[in-house]
Amino acid sequence: MSPSVTRRDFIRTAALAAGAVSAGALGAWSLVGCGSGPYARPRRNMCGFAVPPLERIRIGFVGLGMRGPGAVERLAKIRDVDVVALCDIRPTGVAESQEILRAHGRPPARGFTAGPEDWRNLCQLDLDLVYICTPWEWHVPMAVGAMRAGKHAAVEVPAALDLDGCWELVETSERTGRHCMMLENCCYDFFELMTLNMVRQGVFGELTHAEGAYIHSLVDYMQPKDGQEIYQGNWRLKHNLERNGNLYPTHGLGPVAQCLDVNRGNRFTWLTSMSSQEAAFTEHARQSGNLQFADLPTYRGDMNTTLIQCARGETVMVQHDTSTPRAYSRIHLLQGSLGMARKWPKTGVCLHEKGHRWLDDEEFRELEAQYRHPLVATIGDIARKVGGHGGMDFIMDYRLAYCLKNGLPLDQDVYDAAAWSAVVPLSCASVARRSGSVAVPDFTRGRWETNAPLGIVDVDPARLPVLATAAAAGQLEVE
Repeated sequence: MSPSVTRRDFIRTAALAAGAVSAGALGAWSLVGCGSGPYARPRRNMCGFAVPPLERIRIGFVGLGMRGPGAVERLAKIRDVDVVALCDIRPTGVAESQEILRAHGRPPARGFTAGPEDWRNLCQLDLDLVYICTPWEWHVPMAVGAMRAGKHAAVEVPAALDLDGCWELVETSERTGRHCMMLENCCYDFFELMTLNMVRQGVFGELTHAEGAYIHSLVDYMQPKDGQEIYQGNWRLKHNLERNGNLYPTHGLGPVAQCLDVNRGNRFTWLTSMSSQEAAFTEHARQSGNLQFADLPTYRGDMNTTLIQCARGETVMVQHDTSTPRAYSRIHLLQGSLGMARKWPKTGVCLHEKGHRWLDDEEFRELEAQYRHPLVATIGDIARKVGGHGGMDFIMDYRLAYCLKNGLPLDQDVYDAAAWSAVVPLSCASVARRSGSVAVPDFTRGRWETNAPLGIVDVDPARLPVLATAAAAGQLEVE
């Protein structure tokens, strides 16, 4: 190795070369992903992009099943946010969310229930943001439709299911100058925010490896009994029957990707993926006597493990298992030259200066106080009261509204939505090729090298107050 070439330069050059080789082996669609096809010419850079401040934020919600009503509830508590429209193919979904607005002293929103395409009519209203909580296959067409209609899009995870969808989101956001934020709430978990702050302050030294996961048994939801319909049309089961890979990577991947500066000084270059056999899903069906779900011939493997190489040299392991009867975990592990942090199964931190052990409870509390993220310090207590997965959902929604209100860049941009979601199709492709390595597209087309890392952001509640509800007056004290 030439003395003028640093170790990190060598690793990055090798990573890019290997990624190009694997892209060629996979055919034209991977080459397009690497920037040699119709997506080779970038438009405006959406990383760090901001729009003029909005006096009020007018929101239309599409999808009011499992996640949408909670978002209506949270955003109805924020002053200067107007819920203008509600859309769902089930009139009961709209009616229930109208009742949420009524309970918060809000005027009724315009309802859209005329069928699966009525969301297009919602997008023609005088709105600023379309908030999308529908089944996965609708995420790309709805987000693209919203942006083409001049609205910003906030879309549930994953944002896309294939590379063409990822690129369509990127192209549309760049062309229209509209934000496309994937609603990755786990980036706003209190511990994940603390570790991001620690990473930025160099506590763990040079990062070398990270782990994330979505390990959460959903078999009761995907094996309904007696005519139940938990997922509308059992859409989630259909995806599990059609794809074998990591179908839901972003809860574990998003927070560590921010710590690793992905798309902002670093990027994913290639991945390899492997799935176990299927056993737990069938066993649950047998044990519960719901035999129609036993021995489904194409159901994916129980545990998928995907390994990702980064341009700077770091590795990432991300896992997916929604069948096995085990405790919930997103893992959230970060390690570097000076220490490491882990959230599950027991939260802990190891630091070089303290030796080869976990910090004790008192040491951890001191560390937690020292590195509490400003978002948690500022609105953490309010977020706990409002709720939503312990408060992280409210921090996500509040921060999104705050950035739009004050003309600030969003914490997650369309390149994040694309890069994190791309693990879905790429992991499936790798599994199908006996864990062959697959190139990860550079959705920034080279701008990752100069994009600024995500900062340690804060908010001023006086610039976007939270309101107490009529039913819970005085509980949210921010003014």
